[in-house]
Amino acid sequence: MYVFGAYPLKGSLMKKKIGVLAAAALVATAVVIPSTASAAACPKKATVTMLGTIKPEIQNEFLAAVKSYNSSQKCYTVKSIPGDRKLTFLQNVTPMYAAKNAPTIMYTLQEIPDMADKVMDWKGSKLAGLVSKDLLAAANIGGKQVGVPSTAEAFGLLYNKTVLDKAGVDPKKIKTRSDLEAAFKKVQASGTGAVRFSAIWWSLGAHFSNIYFTNAAKTQEGRLKVLDAMADGSKNLMADPVFKNYLATFELLKKYNQAKPNTTDTEYDASVADLASGKAGFWFMGNWAEPNLLQASPNTNFGIMPLPISDTAGTYGNDSISVGIPGYFMIDAKQSTKEERAGAVDFLTWLYTSAKGQKFVAGPIEEGGMNFIPVYKGFKVQPKTFMAKEISSYVVGGKTLSWMNTYYPAGGQDKYGASGQKLMTDTITGEQYATELQDAWKGSVKTWRGVAK
Repeated sequence: MYVFGAYPLKGSLMKKKIGVLAAAALVATAVVIPSTASAAACPKKATVTMLGTIKPEIQNEFLAAVKSYNSSQKCYTVKSIPGDRKLTFLQNVTPMYAAKNAPTIMYTLQEIPDMADKVMDWKGSKLAGLVSKDLLAAANIGGKQVGVPSTAEAFGLLYNKTVLDKAGVDPKKIKTRSDLEAAFKKVQASGTGAVRFSAIWWSLGAHFSNIYFTNAAKTQEGRLKVLDAMADGSKNLMADPVFKNYLATFELLKKYNQAKPNTTDTEYDASVADLASGKAGFWFMGNWAEPNLLQASPNTNFGIMPLPISDTAGTYGNDSISVGIPGYFMIDAKQSTKEERAGAVDFLTWLYTSAKGQKFVAGPIEEGGMNFIPVYKGFKVQPKTFMAKEISSYVVGGKTLSWMNTYYPAGGQDKYGASGQKLMTDTITGEQYATELQDAWKGSVKTWRGVAK
């Protein structure tokens, strides 16, 4: 998923196990807080600007929510400002600050530490009070709550259940990399392309690279030590058996890729079309694609399963999917007015706590919703899709993996994505890919250890 200014998952100091984090994300109660703007008169009207629309996949639904909010009260007008998707979040927002024209609302993750001194502290707000501490942790910098989360997301191997059923493939029985190859062969034998392995930079840079870092050790501390070694320049990836397994899985997906590598963003829509139509059985992507898939094929069940990288059944990570928070909302505190900040808080509170807002957030795509998995207490609207239920089963079963890309240095996944594209197109070898990853990390500030930039 491409999120404007925030590519999943970014941030700095998530301390708890991701299984606990994600489980907390699925808690629901019956509390609904009304919009403050609808409950009180405003002395001065304000226009609240937001950079982007969370992500382009649900852009229309998000803008519909904005329109609904604007018509629900007379105090504030929320307006989305498009950014340049070819640029990073910081490359977009820095010139805006320099021009004294910063957006009121911003959405990102990796760049949270860079923005901590420019944005509002959410501590004590009603909205932050509806989220567990675990979910807030990645956006808590030095005790300042600089952002609040949007949703919980998961990525792994998506699949078209109709295609797999026809090929006689049970995703629950795929336990190893060899099992996965056998499944690919069965799907091909049924007359369908095996897998869509997208060469989109953000998919390779944020998500596929995470497959190595999240499997690198069984404990979070062990994984953070791997990041320490990468930053120190002492990590030899080609000497790590887990990395070798990761490379072997990369090559497996390349071998059975249904289409030639397409390094442009048009690959996303093409992959949606092929998985939805049954031209491909699998696709390495995340549940943010489910709304697009259901729009293309409303009566098809699309599931999600782990991407096993080891050939030994029972190896850590083989049976789990990556679950985490893709981004956080921040509110500018340097160039916005008191009224603009109040409007930003009111809009986001309405979006996640009002009856209408919740329908936009968690409602099904066919009803104009964004199909988000709720992370706030008080949600009466719960997702009901096949994939969302599968994600819930992995969460409840404790079969979740950390989003270690939370800790990537700002702009890091851009470099990892570029290197991944080279490997995908056979421009470099696996060993050269390892070297490029190591070089990209070397000298990074250890924000995952609480070191300030």
